[in-house]
Amino acid sequence: MVDVAQMESLDDRSIDVLENNTERDAQQQQRQFNAVGQQALSVSLSDGGRKTIGNAIYKSIKTVLLTKKFNLLIPFGPLAILVQKQTGQDGWVFILGLLGIMPLAERLSYTTEQLAFHSGPTVGGLLNATFGNATELIISIYALRTGQIRVFKLSLLGSILSNLLFVLGCAFFFGGIVRKKQVFNKGMAVVSSGLLLMMVMGLLFPAFLHDTHTEVQFGMSELNLSRSSSCIMLAAYVVYIIFQLKNLNDLEESQNRENSEDDEEEEAPEITKWESVIWLAITAAAISFLSEYLVDAIEGASLAWGVPVAFITVILLPIGGNTAAVTTSVMFAMKNKLDVSLAVSIGSSTQVSMFLIPFCVVMGWIFGRPVDLNFQLFETATLFMTVLFVAFMLQEGTSNYFKGLMLIFCYLIVSASYFVHKDPLS
Repeated sequence: MVDVAQMESLDDRSIDVLENNTERDAQQQQRQFNAVGQQALSVSLSDGGRKTIGNAIYKSIKTVLLTKKFNLLIPFGPLAILVQKQTGQDGWVFILGLLGIMPLAERLSYTTEQLAFHSGPTVGGLLNATFGNATELIISIYALRTGQIRVFKLSLLGSILSNLLFVLGCAFFFGGIVRKKQVFNKGMAVVSSGLLLMMVMGLLFPAFLHDTHTEVQFGMSELNLSRSSSCIMLAAYVVYIIFQLKNLNDLEESQNRENSEDDEEEEAPEITKWESVIWLAITAAAISFLSEYLVDAIEGASLAWGVPVAFITVILLPIGGNTAAVTTSVMFAMKNKLDVSLAVSIGSSTQVSMFLIPFCVVMGWIFGRPVDLNFQLFETATLFMTVLFVAFMLQEGTSNYFKGLMLIFCYLIVSASYFVHKDPLS
């Protein structure tokens, strides 16, 4: 009996041990299964995260670069650099570089507008005013940095002439085709015309002082007058920006009342705020890099084509920077939003004349470069007649297709005059 009891107790202990081992094996297998599941889940989440980031990058590239056929011209920029490295033919470098910088300037304007969507009307208007002439600013700063002061002056002069005559003329013409008569804010147009006339005054006196040889100190009076006038023009532009921002809401309300019959849905941003900032930096860097080859090829292109440097710099070079201005002003004019078209054309000219030019004069003063406001008599005369004609076109506060046609014809006359004008300082 004792042996039987001992055997039963041994069997019970062996059964307990077997059950414990089975439980431990089951727990270990469960832990292994959980570990494998967590690892698989983390891998799937990381793959999903990478796919999400990849999809976001692809969507951003597609929205910014692949949605417009005009962006097919972007490869001409790298091609211009390649031609310069391999052949050194400045004529082809200038043409290819100009074609390549046109879509970049348009994309720079696009990213600025997208960023303005996220910033509200006041900050958005300030952003558009700041980056509206970024292409011209980049080109002029490079020309100034490399000592090509004449190219710097002529390029900014060409930007003003192009905006006042060609860009505004296209807006009036195409807007007048869609609607027989259009009305814009006469008060702001008169203010902008006054600033442009102030700019002409600042450029006219140094040119007359130089050509009449009536300087008190030869070589210094002209420079001192230019620097003091530049400081005054900068102060006037700062006050103008403050005035414009304070009256922005009133202008928008009046524009909404005038266009209440065209009930259109408010446009939404196509890219996010940080995407706008990143693309703004990328396009600005690309324009800065390409503008070096474009500016350096001007003199060689002039020799290769037998065309004056003034014609290339004043007429052809601004095409790259003003491509976006033309499309934007025409688009808004055809939507009967002529105040926006005037802000693009007249506002851009005002910024170049009252900010960029005097700002570069002051920067040259700081860094010891003799940059003045003497654009020479012929160039100043064309600018004076242009501003006078545009001010006359704006005094009624209305536009039609014939006014636009007159502005375009005037631009053709200016272009022809620079084609036969040999700049003695180039």
